[in-house]
This record gives sequence, structure tokens and C-alpha cells, in this order.
Amino acid sequence: MQDKGAIIKARTMKPADYRRFLNEIHVNDNYVKIKNGLYASFDTLANDMVDIEKIIPNGILCLYSAWHFYGMTTQVPDSFYIAIDRNRKVRLPSMPDITLVYQSANLLELGIDMVDVDGFTIRIYDRERCVCDAVKYRNKIGIDVMSEILNAYLKHEGRNLDKLYKYAAALRVQTILKRYFEITL
Repeated sequence: MQDKGAIIKARTMKPADYRRFLNEIHVNDNYVKIKNGLYASFDTLANDMVDIEKIIPNGILCLYSAWHFYGMTTQVPDSFYIAIDRNRKVRLPSMPDITLVYQSANLLELGIDMVDVDGFTIRIYDRERCVCDAVKYRNKIGIDVMSEILNAYLKHEGRNLDKLYKYAAALRVQTILKRYFEITL
């Protein structure tokens, strides 16, 4: 049996080992089927992070998940928010809860960082992209959440306002962002 705290891909196992694994999970209930050929232990799903790359290849952690990761909001994400290309079709697993955020191809790759979380290498939008997304989605998330994110960003020592304004121009939120900064500052 595989070790606890793992995501198991059937295609990486020998057929005999895979059959043994399937028999064992039916007896022990330690693993849950995420999608065909992909299983995760309950320990893995209970952690703050799962291996996004195995569940949704090239997915990018965004919105509430990224804001929470950076400590920019007190809002706890109700699912993993993953950005993907708007033309891409993805079949979501039953577990864990995932909310897809569709982005146009030219903006999808803007502001990606690679971070290590709980032993997984995760693609996530950087702080500046997160602020721009908060402004972009302000009517969906609420002005209070957007304001909390802006204030957290302004207090952060590593902020990069030049990069923020570059992203804001690309995402077409620079006018709104400047207006909020004028009010805040």
C-alpha cells in the first residue's frame, strides 16, 4: 500500500499493484477517488493544500485561495480557486472542492509564482496579480474584501507598485485601482 498523505496515479503503478491497491482501499477506506486513475488519502485532503498539478495540470491558484495563502484576507476559501484557460474543458473531481476561474490565454500567465506548500510545488498568482484580481472582481467578492486585500498589500514590505500598475494596465483595472489608492492614501 502507498504511504499515507499521498496522491496516487494509477498509470504509475504496475497492473498487479494497482489491483491490490483498489482491493485495499475498498477495505480500509483510507483513500478517495478524485477522478479515474487518481486517488488521494484523507490525510492529504485534510491538509491546507493538495497537489493541484496532478488534479488540474497547469492550473494556477488564484482569488480566495491565493489571498488566503498570502494572508491578505481573513476570508477562508470554501474551495480551491484554480485559474485555467477559458477554452479549456476540465472535468472536476468530486473531492476536493474546486472552483474554476476562466481566464483569457493572454492574461492567464501574467504574474505566476512557483511556491512550495506542504511539500507540493504550486503555481500561484503573485501578490500584485492578486490585488488586481481583487479590484477586477470587486463586485463579486464585495468592496469590504477588496479593501482588506488592498490594505494588506500596502502594509506588506515587499510590495512592488511598478509591477502592480503594469498588471493593472494589462488587466484594465488601472483607473479603478488609482481611485482606490487615492482614497486610501
